[in-house]
Amino acid sequence: MKDIVLSRIEDRVGYIKLNRPEKRNAMSPIMISGIHQAFVEMSQKEEVKVIVLEAEGKAFCAGADLAYLQEMEGFSYAKNLEDSNHLKELFTLIYNLPKVVIAKIQGHALAGGCGLVTVCDFAFSVPNALFGYTEVRIGFVPAMVSVFLVEQIGMAKTQELLLSGELISAAKAAELGLITEVCHDEFLDKSVRDFTKKLISQNSGFSMAATKSLLRSINRDKREKALLNACEVNAKARSHGDFVKGISSFLKKTNPDW
Repeated sequence: MKDIVLSRIEDRVGYIKLNRPEKRNAMSPIMISGIHQAFVEMSQKEEVKVIVLEAEGKAFCAGADLAYLQEMEGFSYAKNLEDSNHLKELFTLIYNLPKVVIAKIQGHALAGGCGLVTVCDFAFSVPNALFGYTEVRIGFVPAMVSVFLVEQIGMAKTQELLLSGELISAAKAAELGLITEVCHDEFLDKSVRDFTKKLISQNSGFSMAATKSLLRSINRDKREKALLNACEVNAKARSHGDFVKGISSFLKKTNPDW
């Protein structure tokens, strides 16, 4: 069985790659655990100063895995809460990681995939990549990501993205502050590599870690309480009729009659 999350270290940069291109790097519980483990291991490597999150194939990450979505229909509240916490722990780990994390986005980042981008410190994208928190279109609630997104881009812009469920261009994502920079496809690798080199050569690793820790300490209690509430909201929403209808339509590739 192939590894669905790959990692390597090169020139003091730790690379973590989503490696499920045939499923558009959709997030299953195994994928989430693999990403979590890779970040924990990279965070413990003294020689790693910066981490790059990247993906194989045409999509960066298309969100939740279709087969797992189908399984969710039979989950109990307790199982749904456990599942929500699993994703919360991954997002929180990346967001609080002492090392700088950069997303290298070579294709669409949707729903949970866009959530991964949100919790990174920097994000570089090709022009044709689309971004969006599409959960409301299929009866989901974009719960965990809402907490991080409000901190990153503010309430008004978060509300615009989460309530509309609209897909936006990389240019619009940069304008909103969701991503750092848009690069032409052929320059994406070089732009990320040059940026990592600049961070490594110009900045103190200790200072970056301490600064990031300081920033994360702001509103920490409020954030942690909001995340616990988000997990409960997410778990409860999965028992609603709209979730059942939305998932059924999504799997059948039809539009739900809202």
